[in-house]
Amino acid sequence: MSDQIPKNVTHEKTWDIGTRLFHWALVICVGAAWGLGKFGPNIMTLHFYFGYAVIALLVFRVVWGLVGPAPVRFASFLYGPRTTLRYLSTLGQRKPSYWPGHNPVGALSVFAILAVLIMQVSTGLFADPDDYINVGPFADLVSSKANRTATFLHNRIALAILILVILHIAAIVFYKRFKGEDLITPMFTGWKKVRRDQD
Repeated sequence: MSDQIPKNVTHEKTWDIGTRLFHWALVICVGAAWGLGKFGPNIMTLHFYFGYAVIALLVFRVVWGLVGPAPVRFASFLYGPRTTLRYLSTLGQRKPSYWPGHNPVGALSVFAILAVLIMQVSTGLFADPDDYINVGPFADLVSSKANRTATFLHNRIALAILILVILHIAAIVFYKRFKGEDLITPMFTGWKKVRRDQD
């Protein structure tokens, strides 16, 4: 694989500081909440605190997806089936795509992770595991049946989060090792190699 950068590729500031701080804060808070939920103490006060932090981060990301800089607005990476399939057909090529912002596969990942996390924190707010300790703050607003359903879903969605995180890490490794595209450094520095002849 050639290390030569095409002439139509520029080094551009893509990810703003708010997006980068959100990303790494979400990594920390979701990781901590998940770990505490699975292996933490019986009294899950810290789990709840990290869950509340995740809620705040998700609210920020939704707002930022509407009014933030162009590369992070949802409208900028809502790709149709044709664009997505065309991009998928290039994944086997051992060269970087240099896609501006989120590529179509990355966009699907963003929407999937946000959707699953929203479901997870929502069910956590209404969960009641019948231990009289780790009760969601809104559990008394719904029926006991709804409490049980929320608790069941909250436990099951945790597995979906783990799967999405593993896929996310695998994609990062794939892009780095196979396609020669570094996705990690831009999320620290904000600067990304971008090809300017995308569709």
